[in-house]
Amino acid sequence: MEHVLIVMAVLFSIGGILGSILPLLPGPPLSYLALLFLQGAKKGTAFSTGFLVLFGMLTLISLVLDYILPLIGAKWYGVSRYGMTGSLTGMLAGMFLFPPLGIILGVFTGAVIGELIAGKDRSKALQAGLVTFISNVISFFLKLSLSVIMAFYLFLKLI
Repeated sequence: MEHVLIVMAVLFSIGGILGSILPLLPGPPLSYLALLFLQGAKKGTAFSTGFLVLFGMLTLISLVLDYILPLIGAKWYGVSRYGMTGSLTGMLAGMFLFPPLGIILGVFTGAVIGELIAGKDRSKALQAGLVTFISNVISFFLKLSLSVIMAFYLFLKLI
């Protein structure tokens, strides 16, 4: 059973990193589950309770920031509901049409189109697209960083 849990930990860790890149998978939660699988495989000796609590809290914070950070950036700049809807639609379309680059370009393009539909001039629409793009990139790097750090600690314990 120990070997099965270790294999699960490695697979979930890889899935966590991939999930930080692909929006279909919840990256940091998968990475955190990998730590828990390893903890179970090593009979509770892999990580301290404080370590697991800390990374559990960081995982929850990353989930909240993943949804809130782009909204904060958009609200801060004054992106309309059309821009936000366009950004989401663009991300989903880009994810299926040109993954993974399409996700990033889709967010930008969708926000610009949404702002143009809302009646904003081209300059304001481009700025709104840039704000949503930057917010999503920051969120992406936070998730990816957390998942990579958890993978580092997991593989450190496996060596």
